Amino acid sequence: MISKIVQNILLAICVTAVLSAATVSAHQLRQTFATQTTCRGFCGKKLPCPNVLGCGCVIQPGFTTGVCNFIAAKPDSPAK
Repeated sequence: MISKIVQNILLAICVTAVLSAATVSAHQLRQTFATQTTCRGFCGKKLPCPNVLGCGCVIQPGFTTGVCNFIAAKPDSPAK
């Protein structure tokens, strides 16, 4: 009788752990996607832009901070 109760408690603990892990994982995936595709905000020496491909800090001359924006790569010089 007691072993049956213990088995049921252990089963409930396992099911709860699996459901909790799935919920946390889904939340992390949603957060990661949102932050990986966003290139916004202010930036400077101590505050970098998000680690997104093509995202960089644009600072105007004479200022110490700037804004994060997508930056195009410099084209190669034409072949001669």
